[in-house]
Amino acid sequence: MGTAKPFVVVVDDDASVGRAIKRLLRSVGIVADTFASGDEFLDTLSSMPSYRPDCVILDVQMPGSNGLEVQRQLAGQAVPVIFITAHDDAGVRGEALAAGAVAYLRKPFNDALFIRTVCAALKIEAPR
Repeated sequence: MGTAKPFVVVVDDDASVGRAIKRLLRSVGIVADTFASGDEFLDTLSSMPSYRPDCVILDVQMPGSNGLEVQRQLAGQAVPVIFITAHDDAGVRGEALAAGAVAYLRKPFNDALFIRTVCAALKIEAPR
């Protein structure tokens, strides 16, 4: 990876959640962009071929393209996906994990667990 900082995208329709996660990631040296919808993120991906995050964190329930639909669009791009949700549903969790998600966390989540999960997805050492 060289000296470049890991780059993560957070897609959540709750702007306060996106801001909080971005701050949390920045506190451990991970750069993050936030998107308020799956459609907004997918539009950016398709319009900017060089825009390639190292990991994508998706809310499950969003207007427009939900997290599972965004995950399907990312299939084949070898980008790790972590789901976050306030509405844990075993069927949705199973579908997300079966489609390759590296983790499925329920909000509110423990910050230390979240950081460890993101670092594992990025294959970097988590801060102590």
